[in-house]
Amino acid sequence: MAGVSRRTILATAFAAVLAFAVPLSAANAGDMRIAFGDLPGIESIQTLAAIERAKERGVNVELIVLNDEDLAAQAIVGGQADVGIGAPYTLIQKVGVPIRIFAQISTLRFFPVVNSEFYKEWKDLDGQEVAVQARGSGTEAVMLLMAKNHGIKLGNISYVPGSEVRRNALLQGTIKASIVDAANRRALEAEAPGKFIVLPVEDLGASDEALFATADYLKNSAADVDILVEELMKTAREITANPAVAVELRNKYKLLPDLGAEADSEITEYYKETAQAGSLALNGGGADAAKDDFAFFSLAGQIEGDPASLKVEDFWDVSAIDRAVAKLGKK
Repeated sequence: MAGVSRRTILATAFAAVLAFAVPLSAANAGDMRIAFGDLPGIESIQTLAAIERAKERGVNVELIVLNDEDLAAQAIVGGQADVGIGAPYTLIQKVGVPIRIFAQISTLRFFPVVNSEFYKEWKDLDGQEVAVQARGSGTEAVMLLMAKNHGIKLGNISYVPGSEVRRNALLQGTIKASIVDAANRRALEAEAPGKFIVLPVEDLGASDEALFATADYLKNSAADVDILVEELMKTAREITANPAVAVELRNKYKLLPDLGAEADSEITEYYKETAQAGSLALNGGGADAAKDDFAFFSLAGQIEGDPASLKVEDFWDVSAIDRAVAKLGKK
């Protein structure tokens, strides 16, 4: 937890600076500032490894770790970062800055968890407080959609960045209903058998994490963007074919050192489950992913309009993934 605390402090400090910062000038050719709107954990290994591989190919990546997807989006809008990680559909629709998603990283695999001493099923959450990752995040969208599907209205929604942080809060009893990723769901089951119930969730194919940037950046830095997208596809394909590759990449690039070597077995299990679910985007998403996202985020109330009438080009720039698939082949 010490490592998580350090990251949280750094992220909070950066956020404070960001609020008062004057937009920086455009990054130099070959430079890429990536705003990571979460605390990196096991589920981030594929993305972090792809970034390291992009560095090896000459892209000078600076990773800016923030603890909120909103802050990552604000960093793109304000010019403090070039590329963001998240699923900023609400932002794209409501903010005048022409931001576009240019590659999907993974689809949603989240697990609503409740303390069984207080809740047993979805209807028990009517009027109750729940904790999610961030405003506009996939975790919030899942909770809102499930509440809608089950005919309930959630009470206060609190924003607690970091799936591991929410897991620990559940264990400590400071929150009683939240949503976590697969790794932290398994950790809850192992650390407190029988204490928590995973509520059922209908099959979801929407984006969990995707890459986004301004239209100008995508145009002016196409070569760097292409390298990053190619490496994301390569790591996704390698890990899906052999989940043990995630541990090899972690050790090669010394990723998440705070977790220690004992995390390797958990990493392997996590990516086995991820591979079986087909969660990693092997071809970068694109129009098909956009349509799934339109349906999901519209139902969750995070974007407006009839999903069938929404245009892919208003939210996505698929040129980089088209070039990557042409080069690497389609899976």
